[in-house]
Amino acid sequence: MNTNSVHISKKPLSNKGIFSLTPFTLLDYPHKTACIVWFAGCNMRCLYCYNPDIVLGKGKIGFDSILSFLKTRKGLLDGVVLSGGECTLHKKIIDFIKEIKTMGFAVKIDTNGSNPKILNSLIRGQLIDYVALDYKSLPHTFKHLTQSGLFSEFQESLSLLIQSNIPFEVRTTFHSSLITESDFIQMIKYLESQNFEGNYYVQHFMNNVPTLSKLDHSTKEIQLKNFSTPKIKVISRDK
Repeated sequence: MNTNSVHISKKPLSNKGIFSLTPFTLLDYPHKTACIVWFAGCNMRCLYCYNPDIVLGKGKIGFDSILSFLKTRKGLLDGVVLSGGECTLHKKIIDFIKEIKTMGFAVKIDTNGSNPKILNSLIRGQLIDYVALDYKSLPHTFKHLTQSGLFSEFQESLSLLIQSNIPFEVRTTFHSSLITESDFIQMIKYLESQNFEGNYYVQHFMNNVPTLSKLDHSTKEIQLKNFSTPKIKVISRDK
């Protein structure tokens, strides 16, 4: 579907679904200068979440305010990162991205994969250029870690991305009290069973920062080992 033929609503996107804006980053969109739009709210309550204020908070900024900002960044930024919270939960996300795309920006979304219906619409509409998919854990620990029962939705989102031609990455935050080394090995095997190939990024939990729940100290022992397989390259990405 060509985005040029997509009808864009002319109604103002005034709803305040956005918690905050990071006007510039070189780290969050591979090989691009970008800004980060942080969406308020999430349908998971991950124990190690670094953004409890965003996950539990209310939107403060309207969509139109962000679009006005982006108009001043044409030619200065390559892309826009939609993060949170969980950006796919917001009803106006599709219209919002359409407006961003008409300005010539590439769009990356960070998602927990819990809304495959919206993800599928974004893929089919050619509205996203890169996706970072959070792979929380395997089914037997998923409910405890995320305080949700959304693993099957994640699995569907992973399948959609594998079948698409959109560049994407899979990433896991590793906390040694929540994911054992044995679990981690099984997580890699699960990705292989889903026919995922490519880079699998591991973000080690950063101790001594405010999180949604109080957690024990996390070690980085798995960093010393090579878990890569012929099809999956496991890459440590320290936060």
